[in-house]
Amino acid sequence: DGGAHGPGQGGPNILPIAEKYQPDAIFYHNLQRADVRWGGSESGTVPYPCWSTFNYPSWFQYRGDLENFAPIKYGFPEGNYYMPAMADAPLRGYKGRHEWFWEPEDEAHIFPVEKLVDMYYGSVGHNATLILGLTPNADGVLPQQDADTLKAFGEAIQQKFKQPLAASNDNDENEITIQLPKGQSFSQIVIGESIEKGQRVRSFAVQAYQKNKWKTIVSGTSLGHKFIKQLDEPLVAKKLRLVIEKSEGKPLIKHFAVFE
Repeated sequence: DGGAHGPGQGGPNILPIAEKYQPDAIFYHNLQRADVRWGGSESGTVPYPCWSTFNYPSWFQYRGDLENFAPIKYGFPEGNYYMPAMADAPLRGYKGRHEWFWEPEDEAHIFPVEKLVDMYYGSVGHNATLILGLTPNADGVLPQQDADTLKAFGEAIQQKFKQPLAASNDNDENEITIQLPKGQSFSQIVIGESIEKGQRVRSFAVQAYQKNKWKTIVSGTSLGHKFIKQLDEPLVAKKLRLVIEKSEGKPLIKHFAVFE
């Protein structure tokens, strides 16, 4: 967290040592190189759109307007460097608390599961990585209530995305259509690109086929590793269509799925 700046900033020249002995290590706050970037807050969320690319090899090198950390929150769709955002928050950050270290009798400030699920939608669902700060206690282990909360959080996410109502995987067409079970309502749409080939989609729309015509229900720009949209209310449609309106090169959609 800012502790590995190089000789140009008065620090040790750690970069060549790390690249020799730990070539797959991830650099975070480092002026010489950064592989991931901070998402601009410690709320566990990032705004939309959040692009995985950035214009400089380290976000510290950005010389533009840093007011409200907008460049690192949103990224740059045409950036030359793959530097996905991370959304961090302390697990014990509820009810106005923001504690990265363990303290006794602080359990009331553990985020409840429903709040953690909201973080998931606002981080992973916006093409970022959710980083939760966990605090070992004086015995060097996670307190039981923290561990139980994390387990329940994982189970809640698994339950929500356990089984899609319909899905299409590994598709490179500009239009992808999926048939829905008759009369089945849905409220969540998940789309992801084959990110190892780059973030290519620049504009898209999801359309529902209702009353013999297509109606746009979701539109956006960034997809990336994962885009999750929760609808305001459940919908029923015969089929859904993903339309890639603009992309850099051929769109490579890893999954397009709809959930109850």
